[in-house]
Amino acid sequence: MTPISWDDFEKVELRVGRIIQAEPFPEARKPAYKLIVDFGPEIGQRKSSAQLTELYTAEELVGKQVVAVLNFPPKQIGSFMSECLVTGFPDEQGQVALCVPEKPVPLGVKLF
Repeated sequence: MTPISWDDFEKVELRVGRIIQAEPFPEARKPAYKLIVDFGPEIGQRKSSAQLTELYTAEELVGKQVVAVLNFPPKQIGSFMSECLVTGFPDEQGQVALCVPEKPVPLGVKLF
């Protein structure tokens, strides 16, 4: 594991948002959803492609708070431009479980 400095960590914009829309993304190479995540009035909404289809339905994703990286450059995924990276952890089968706050927190708040 390569150590990083506190300054390096502070550069990563890990913030909380709420999924307000989720729909299947059939054009993706690996099964995924197209998400719209609301990060509050100061940041606004961002789009993300997320490979969460094994553990979540689109309907159960809507309303969930998630942790996302906001300062990666946008990434073109097929016809879709992903503007943030929703975070998660793979289980034993490689299926992604979302990284979420344990309790509700304000939208847009930065992880520290």
